[in-house]
Formats: sequence, C-alpha cells, structure tokens
Amino acid sequence: MASEQPPRSPLETEPIQRLILRYAVPTAMTLMVNCLYNIVDQIFVGQGVGITAMAAINVAFPVVILVNAAALLLGDGSAANISLCLGRRQQREADDTIGHALTLILLSGLCAAAVSWCCAPQIARLFGATATAWPESVAYLRTIAWGLPFQLICPAFTAIIRADGRPRYSMGCMITGAVLNLILDPIFIFPLGMGVVGAGIATVIGQVVSGLLFLIYLPRLQTVRLRRQALRPTARLTGRILALGFPSLLTQLLTALVQITLNNLLRLHGAASVYGSDIALSVYGMMMKVYQIAHAMFVGVSSAVQPINGYNFGARHFARVRQTYRMAAAIALVISAVWFLVFQLFPRQIGRLFVSDSGLYLDCAQHCFRLYMAAFFLYGLHLATASFFQGIGRPVPSLAIPLARQGVFLIPLAIVLSSRFGLDGALLAAPIADALTFCLSLLLVWREFTAWRRKGWIER
Repeated sequence: MASEQPPRSPLETEPIQRLILRYAVPTAMTLMVNCLYNIVDQIFVGQGVGITAMAAINVAFPVVILVNAAALLLGDGSAANISLCLGRRQQREADDTIGHALTLILLSGLCAAAVSWCCAPQIARLFGATATAWPESVAYLRTIAWGLPFQLICPAFTAIIRADGRPRYSMGCMITGAVLNLILDPIFIFPLGMGVVGAGIATVIGQVVSGLLFLIYLPRLQTVRLRRQALRPTARLTGRILALGFPSLLTQLLTALVQITLNNLLRLHGAASVYGSDIALSVYGMMMKVYQIAHAMFVGVSSAVQPINGYNFGARHFARVRQTYRMAAAIALVISAVWFLVFQLFPRQIGRLFVSDSGLYLDCAQHCFRLYMAAFFLYGLHLATASFFQGIGRPVPSLAIPLARQGVFLIPLAIVLSSRFGLDGALLAAPIADALTFCLSLLLVWREFTAWRRKGWIER
C-alpha cells in the first residue's frame, strides 16, 4: 500500500495573483495601522499643543524605528524560516522556530523598555532635540517606554501569523489598538490637558491591547505548534532566525540612522533658512510619518510574498518564484507612482492636517515634500527585490540593497550636499539615492535569474 502524501499547500497551487492579494492587503493594512499610532499623536499634538511639541515627538520617532527593527529581525527571520521549513517538509524545525521567536521577542521588548526609560535624556540629545523641545522629548520617551515590549510584539508576530496563513487576524489586532489610540488621544490632550505625555499614554494603551491579542492567538497556530521545550533558544536555530531576519533589521537600523542624521542636519541648516530649526525639524518629522504610510504599503506587498517565495523555493518551484517576484515588483512600482503624485501635488494639504495656522510651516512642508520625494516613483522596486532575496534564503544580496540606499548613498550624500547647499542639499540626497538603488536592484535580480537559467531551474 502506497504511503499517503501530505496535502499540497495553497502556496504552491493557488494562482499567484490571488495569493498576493490575500496576503498583501491585510499585511499592508496592518503595517499602515501601526504607523497611525505615531501619525495620530503628531496630528493631535500639532493641533492641541504646538510646533515645538511636534518636534519633541519627532525626536522620539527613531526609538520607534529601532524597536521595529528588532521586531522585524525576529519576526521576519522566524517567518522566513517557518516558510522554508514547511516547503521542505521539515515540520519539527518549523515548530521549534515559533518557540524560539516567543522567548527572543519578549526578552528584546523588556530590554528596549529599560534602555529607553533610563537613557531618555541622552537619547533626546543624540536624536537632535532642540533646547526648547528637549524637556517634552524626554517626557514622551519615558511615557512610551512602558509600551515598547508590546510595540515589539505586534510587528514581530504580524510576520509569523502571516506565515501561518492568517494575515487578517493581524490586521484586526492592529486596528483594535489604533482605534483605542484614536479615541484616547484627544481625551488626554484636550480636556485633560496632558500634552505629549497624554499622547504617549494613549499610544501605550493601544499597544498593550494589540500585543495581548497577538499573544492570545499563539496556541491556535495552524501550521506550527508552540512547544514548551522550544522556548529555550539554541544557538543553531537562533543563528538561523537572525541570519534570515538581518536584512529587515539592517533596513530599519539604517532608516533610524537616516532619521537621526537628517534631524541633526535640518536642525543645523534649518536655523540658517527662513523656516528656523523647530519648523524644519517638525516638518521633516511629519513628512516621515506620512512616508511611513507609503512605506507600509511597499512592505506589505514585499512581506506578503515572502511566504510564497520561501515555500516555493524550498519546494523547488523556481518558475513560480520568478513569477511572484515580477508581479510584486510591478505592484510596488505602481504604488510608487501613485504616492509620487500625492507628494508632488498635495504637500500643503498634507501639512495642514498637522498644523493649519502657520503659513511658514506649510511653505516648508511644500518645499520639503517636493525635493525629498522627487524620485519616489522608483522607490518600490528595491523593497520588492530585497524581500525576494530574503524569502529565498539569500541574505547577502538582500542586505546589500538597504545598505547601499541608506548607508552608502543617502547618508553620505546628505552630509556632503548639505555642507554645500544647506537645507536643500540634505533633502536632495533622497531622490539621488532612490535612483541609484533602483539601478542596483535591477542588476542584482538580473544576475540571480541569469544564474537560475544556467542551472536549468527556469527557462528563458
């Protein structure tokens, strides 16, 4: 009697278009809702407290990015390994991965909270706080520190639950927390008059609720099983998770470094412009919050195709992997073009959501959006390409793309050009970096598929 074959996963049988739609929409919505925490704070603080308070929240934003970096290191790394193991029919390692992930995520969240609370004054100075914004920056940092363990849980388990085939559950968890934040923010800021501290408390409450909803789901995982023995991390499997997640970590770390560098450059060169330091700093922070919504859509698409790529690469369905990449890249470029038009046509309208009574602020918003986002129509390809390499277990080219954009192109260009052209030079570094990274991504993926054709994995 022939042995029964395990059932084939929808990841290797369903049409690619349907799979991407099923995974990408909830994933993108989940990440966009996560961004709303910071945007809602910024809007209510801008309208209820003022521009200096907005600058204070902007100074704290790199901490949020760094916590997300740790979350994506562990979440994306675990999700990628689970998908690869399931594709290879290695169920035991897939089960062990979720136990490792839970322990590592909880420990990282507690460490982030302790460091942020204890070092808030030093962090505020390092991240570019002006003398007027520094006290409120410290107060906001110490408030949001209480929610950092739960903030780390949310994006980390979003990736894992997505790999488990339930991206809509992640979206529901994040929406619940965001709605709470949206309700509580105006209550704490306006009638209670708690300022930036009130905004931070509302954020923490929303994150705690979302995080608990994610943890409740773990016993109900469908494709992997959480076992007590796997809660004690081993060096081998931890190293595998970290290697696969390192591209996501590097991307977020470099994003934080860009934010810190530009905060300081805009504080310095904004003082020499007609806008002044506080307006330049608050506008850049506002622009990065809006940018994060667009970025979430790209990450939603690229992260959604990771389990598709990982499973099919592990199952040696190489033509299906190439088809998935091509479709993801096309979708990302369409999204890039739409957001480029939004940034170029409606910068003042976007700025008015945050501050409506300052013509100088709106002038600065228009100027910054149009320069910084001048090549945004190219932006999506490098994220889709980095995610493709991460999904197939190729961390080196996946690392090279964000490292080149942020570390090799954007930050050095911002420093060099700002020394020559001031505020405009710092802003123009971004479109130049986007164009160069677009070319690099095309080169790397062309070389990869050429190698596949030589091996006979795919046809021309």
